[in-house]
Amino acid sequence: MRDGTDRRPNILFLFPDQLRHDWAGQDAAIPVRTPNLDALRARGVTFANAVCPSPLCSPSRACLALGLEYDASPVHGNADNLPADRPTVYGLLRDSGVHVMGCGKFDLNKGDCIAGRDAWGADGKKSLAEWGFSAGINNEGKYDGVNSGRDTPRGPYMRYLEERGARAAHVADFAAREALSAFATPLSDDDYCDNWIGRNGLDLLADAPRDKPWFMQVNFTGPHNPWDITADMRRLYAGIQFPPPTPCPAQQALAHQEVRRNYAAMVENIDTWVGRCIDELERRGELDNTIIVFSSDHGEMLGDRERWGKSTPYQPSVGVPLVVAGPRIARGAVRHGPTTTLDLAATFLAWAGVRPPADMQSVSLVSALAPDGALPRDVVLSGLGDWRVAFDGRWKLIARENTPNELYDLHADPLELDCLPLSAAPGVASRLTESLEPRQSG
Repeated sequence: MRDGTDRRPNILFLFPDQLRHDWAGQDAAIPVRTPNLDALRARGVTFANAVCPSPLCSPSRACLALGLEYDASPVHGNADNLPADRPTVYGLLRDSGVHVMGCGKFDLNKGDCIAGRDAWGADGKKSLAEWGFSAGINNEGKYDGVNSGRDTPRGPYMRYLEERGARAAHVADFAAREALSAFATPLSDDDYCDNWIGRNGLDLLADAPRDKPWFMQVNFTGPHNPWDITADMRRLYAGIQFPPPTPCPAQQALAHQEVRRNYAAMVENIDTWVGRCIDELERRGELDNTIIVFSSDHGEMLGDRERWGKSTPYQPSVGVPLVVAGPRIARGAVRHGPTTTLDLAATFLAWAGVRPPADMQSVSLVSALAPDGALPRDVVLSGLGDWRVAFDGRWKLIARENTPNELYDLHADPLELDCLPLSAAPGVASRLTESLEPRQSG
């Protein structure tokens, strides 16, 4: 426990990459095992209809870091860096006296990587201080690490593999993989990237100060593709059948099952690290004064609509899990209204007692975390490139340039297979369209 007078809570933010909303233990039809997330939901609030502000790594993470909607953010694609002169939620926390830590894949300067420049530094410290961190390790994403370290390791994870004598085998493994390859990686469990990130997180926690509040963000690289998992992880779901994607071509049915088993194994592995982080909080005597947040930067189509990855306006891509648990937070509650991970920025600041900047568009979720809590928004937004989404928890409008708008009733059509005419719900369509107008004019 903290001995000083600063009683602000600690914040542990667990932030895997490309985890879709229905694969984090919320959907009973999907047999992925998440005992630690299940326990977190039991002692906290689950936001059942959370979306990301943009379903692409860098834009989504930048929106959260700046507390800005996609159209107001300077990061519109993966080739854009977060400008060094923009105030971040991390810097605001640090300036208020919070010890700000982070590890894993931040993707806030992915433009450097795409341009062939060093994006991380050999020790993973590059840019962390200017983003607002007090301590941490920023490492490569899966493809970025291999592509930048094919001949000489540039980031901290590939340097770690080089020291372990495993880099060349890892590079060769990625070169051999095709889109649906699901064979095991040659890496050991110790050398597997998410396990390395998890250990870095525990090391940071072990060194966290006890005389001031801390914030820590752990950015796992999974369950982002490729579907590389260790031999031990491959055994976790051997023979288990998962719901197939919609549609599922018969000739690809087996390959889809193999990919989904690997995706589930990556999720379960991350869940294991959720438990280990909670164990460390208990060891430090800080669990009762730490708020734990679990979410993801965006989802994964996982073969639905015969699409993979993200970047689409459909729920497997824009929908993300969001669970919050900790002191003074309702237990076992579910909020079914619309929520955006953009609002985590203002929520983090509220917990730290920091007033958000006047131009920040993020809105605190603190009121929604009370036992009788209400959500702060009636409609949430997401966007990328030439499309925008307005979502109210049931109805979803997709607006594209030079294309008729799409309307879906997710209560009746959760797979978004039946695009309705706007005349099917004219009042809803008008309300959702109006919510997009400030973005489209900006």
